[in-house]
Amino acid sequence: MQTSTELGYNSKIEGDVIVTRIDAALGWFRKNSLWPMPMGLACCAIELMAAGASRFDIARFGSEVMRFSPRQSDVMIVAGTVTYKMAMAVKRIYDQMPEPKWVIAMGACASTGGMYRSYAVLQGVDRIIPVDVYVAGCPPRPEALLDALIKLQGKVANEPVLRLPKEAAK
Repeated sequence: MQTSTELGYNSKIEGDVIVTRIDAALGWFRKNSLWPMPMGLACCAIELMAAGASRFDIARFGSEVMRFSPRQSDVMIVAGTVTYKMAMAVKRIYDQMPEPKWVIAMGACASTGGMYRSYAVLQGVDRIIPVDVYVAGCPPRPEALLDALIKLQGKVANEPVLRLPKEAAK
């Protein structure tokens, strides 16, 4: 029994020709070339930087190309405390990213506001932008970010590449 979506490497090889579905191949390409937009707002950003270092090597997952321009990235990693003063800047940067786009909330502060229950701290970045994967910890280890990236890659691989516009789907 086959599932609804197959990965690109689950294909039939006949001589020098690989036969697969275009949707599976494009999903495999997208999954292995996620370009992060780092939003390092607090101490979690140090762990985000460590994930790119040689000890943890985020390049193994195709995400070593950290883009500091929202128009060249497709994964926003919100690492740290989001204050109300920064909330509109985070939202603006998210809106400037091209579709398809995904968000990882890294750390307790980005996920729930953390230990800060004050008038100045947003109680979770999911109040302003949709979050796909949450990373627990204060601060989370780089391995936790890599695990979240693997989970996001699984989600990206199973999404259809060609989608109907929301108006046409109704």
